[in-house]
Amino acid sequence: MMRIGYGEDIHSLVPGEGLKVLGISIPFPMRPLAHSDGDFAFHAVADAILGALALGDIGKLFPDSDPKTEGLDSTIIVKAVARKMMEKGFHIGNIDVLLVAEKPKFSTYIEEMRGNLAKLLHCDVDCVSVKAMSEEGLGPVGEGKAMRASCVVLLED
Repeated sequence: MMRIGYGEDIHSLVPGEGLKVLGISIPFPMRPLAHSDGDFAFHAVADAILGALALGDIGKLFPDSDPKTEGLDSTIIVKAVARKMMEKGFHIGNIDVLLVAEKPKFSTYIEEMRGNLAKLLHCDVDCVSVKAMSEEGLGPVGEGKAMRASCVVLLED
């Protein structure tokens, strides 16, 4: 059996250090405004996998109304979702993540991001695609006010 899931997340940016994308710390003078650590790409990945499993979204597992999830490292979210995926007898067929931001440029971090995601999802790095684009100055992302990620995943049993 195969299942497909889609996830997307966007976060506003505020001044300050603390940008993490797919678990990789990136030097940048802005950080996502978020209840957790704001790793918008990990959030898109988690939602895609949960969607493929028909388990809702990360808000069901890690509600932003829970003080225990404040500042939460999003690696914990991805590990929990990967555990649910394996408990249901699925593994990653392939996963495709798109990062959308004007700055910084993510190209020098993509291989490290792919490796980190493959490790967390217990799959071969050849099953993991990470790519980046800008919005050419359009909308809040294009204006540098936000960052967004989307993710499509194929799960196989």
